[in-house]
Amino acid sequence: MDFKLDPLGYAICDFAKNGFSENITVMADLCEDDVMPVEYLFRTAEMMLELEQKALSLCRGKILDVGAAAGCHSYLLKEQGKDVLAIDTSEGAVLHLKSMGLNAEKTDFFDLNGKFDTLLVLMNGLGIAGNLNNLPRFLKQIKGLLAPEGTALCDSTDLSYMYQEEDGSMWLDLNGSYMGEMQFKMQYKEVESDWFRWLYIDFDLLKEHAEKEGLECTLIMNGPSNNYLVSLTHL
Repeated sequence: MDFKLDPLGYAICDFAKNGFSENITVMADLCEDDVMPVEYLFRTAEMMLELEQKALSLCRGKILDVGAAAGCHSYLLKEQGKDVLAIDTSEGAVLHLKSMGLNAEKTDFFDLNGKFDTLLVLMNGLGIAGNLNNLPRFLKQIKGLLAPEGTALCDSTDLSYMYQEEDGSMWLDLNGSYMGEMQFKMQYKEVESDWFRWLYIDFDLLKEHAEKEGLECTLIMNGPSNNYLVSLTHL
């Protein structure tokens, strides 16, 4: 298949077929380039963060795995006999998910309809909102997809530490954009994606926005790297 603009899908299919691959290069507008080993997308339960393991333990009923990538979360849930739909915008990723026998669709989260008992939105999944201005739309979509007693399990990272001075004070440009708004581009071998927006949000601001959209935001646990896991439920 043609992997144009789909470095993630290219990397996933390459690794699944050959068992080895180059790293994915992640370019950012506000920090230095980073690399993501493709095998990280195929991690087992033992390799997952405690935060991920906790989220998976809370999944129930009809589950939606948002941004499933190589399907490490969906595969574990399926192995437990749970009903899970995996979605991703990467054609290559969805091709791989289906090859694993998973129920998968290539679709944008914002275009999806239906009702789910659990929405699983991990790997800094709240970033799908893109930026702070689009967060209300993202939260409305979560609310619309949740069954009456449903729960969205989402994680993010508070980037305020990047703006902290040695004396503990915060340096912020009050005329600039929110500190958690970033842009990224991925490259695998010769294939590059377009630039895309990603949102990292602190818990207090997320809770404030969630309540405005009729969602209860509850902190489940903090991770070791300023990251955290929350549940979103109907108020």
